[in-house]
Amino acid sequence: MNLYDELFAIIGDSERVTINETILEQHSKGEAYHTPFNPDAVVFPKTKEEVGRIVQFASEHSIPLVPYGAGTSLEGHIIPVHGGISLNFSLMNQILSVRPDDFQVTVQPGVTRTQLNQALKKHGLFFPTDPGADASIGGMAATNASGTNSVKYGVMRDQVLGLEVVLADGSIVRAGGNSFKSSAGYNLLGLFIGSEGTLGIFTEITLKLRGIAEATSAVKATFPSIEAAGNAASILLKAGLAIGKIELVDEKTIQAVNKFKSTNYREEPTLFLEFSGNEPEVTYSVEVMQEILKDEQCVSFEFENDSLRRAQLWEARHHAAFAIQAANPGKVLMFTDVCVPLSELANALKQTREVIEKYGLEGAVLGHVGDGNYHACLPMDPKSEEELEVVENVHHQIVSYALSKGGTCTGEHGIGLGKKAFLEEEHGDLIPIMKIIKNNLDPKNILNPGKIF
Repeated sequence: MNLYDELFAIIGDSERVTINETILEQHSKGEAYHTPFNPDAVVFPKTKEEVGRIVQFASEHSIPLVPYGAGTSLEGHIIPVHGGISLNFSLMNQILSVRPDDFQVTVQPGVTRTQLNQALKKHGLFFPTDPGADASIGGMAATNASGTNSVKYGVMRDQVLGLEVVLADGSIVRAGGNSFKSSAGYNLLGLFIGSEGTLGIFTEITLKLRGIAEATSAVKATFPSIEAAGNAASILLKAGLAIGKIELVDEKTIQAVNKFKSTNYREEPTLFLEFSGNEPEVTYSVEVMQEILKDEQCVSFEFENDSLRRAQLWEARHHAAFAIQAANPGKVLMFTDVCVPLSELANALKQTREVIEKYGLEGAVLGHVGDGNYHACLPMDPKSEEELEVVENVHHQIVSYALSKGGTCTGEHGIGLGKKAFLEEEHGDLIPIMKIIKNNLDPKNILNPGKIF
């Protein structure tokens, strides 16, 4: 069987089926340290019918299928470890319908977060999930992404109302709908969200939208230690303020950002906060925050209401990974995440910083501390077995500590390739049930094989 010819017969467009080595290599990796594997072919579908036919063909011949969105995943989800077909959804990037009165939008999976919000602005609405990268909506749903706005609006699972899904036999089903809640049977919508392309392939996604706030104010506050910043974050959350975002970065991250962006931020553990709501609510929240921080070892703070300056402030946070990469040329990043109960956050941040320094790594700590989710960014030489062993040891200690405090091995990145062992540690008793679900929905194991388990 000639795979290219078979796929061309299904698609009927030579420009949307390729075995070009450069494109295969592009689809062999994500944005982290995992070993790349080339697919055998890349297909660019335009319609759900094409996706259905491709999946049906793959099922008949037991060919692996790996969905590919914007390529921004951090745990190897998009790596075709068994070859097969990479399904690139960049051409399925249409906003199918906007229903402002219902606070809803339906999109194809290749629509990106920035593209969507640009289209929604004229309606006075926005889509709140912001993982930093300009990820695709399909990929964000597949990994249950969250990000900077999760403290106020929740994670991706809280935004998805409905999914159109192509199952492993090529049939198309719909989960969820257009209502904000439902008690009709098992929550299969929630099952598909976060399934990392292992249970089905998304072709349409219906999302809940939010109104753009009347007023927004950004704040940057620095502290003498990472645990002091973590404690301050917990206290601010308890105060019931109009917090839209609350992010923490350590001094190593600020140093890298200053060098990368030519900024001159104080190189100390820093909280980036954003308050949003009506004008009196935001003004009150900023005033109360200032009073609270006076008693919480705050070294300095500044706030910014101008939208351009506010965007520049958050750009520093969003570009942290790029800054750390630039500060470590020739190295790759293990960019991991864990999540702990808020009462354990300050000590968890301290433990992570101590473990990184104990092993002499140039690592950085940052995260969405408003919901206890934080990241460790660990540069390493991909050619050095010794460095890989050290980094994996540090990684294991960070995750084990989080699990010991009632946390999880991943708050938002997902399992993919990089955290399969930790899933066993966290939910070993549930994995047999997960495998039953996988085997029933995908008996030939063609949907993103090698991931999660």
